[in-house]
Amino acid sequence: MQESILRKLFLGFIHVHILYHAKKEPLYGSWMIDELKHHGYNISAGTLYPILHNLKKMGLLNVESKIENGKIRKYYTITREGEKILEEAKNRIKELSREVM
Repeated sequence: MQESILRKLFLGFIHVHILYHAKKEPLYGSWMIDELKHHGYNISAGTLYPILHNLKKMGLLNVESKIENGKIRKYYTITREGEKILEEAKNRIKELSREVM
């Protein structure tokens, strides 16, 4: 039970982290997996790609396919709606962290 609660919390953090990086510059899945590993999150492609697709479906990310070295790579960037959600999430994270820390 404890593991499932932590997983739900971390998945929320991952969503915010994706939006943050998509605002800074276009990102692609394998780069995001490596970025998350850098922060201690061992997330599989089978977990990450559905999150990216969901964020796109919700209108928070745009996707553009580019051919690189003969392979198609999808780059994700944040939308205006995604920026609004990110700012709201950041404000709520600040408020909650002040209280719980």
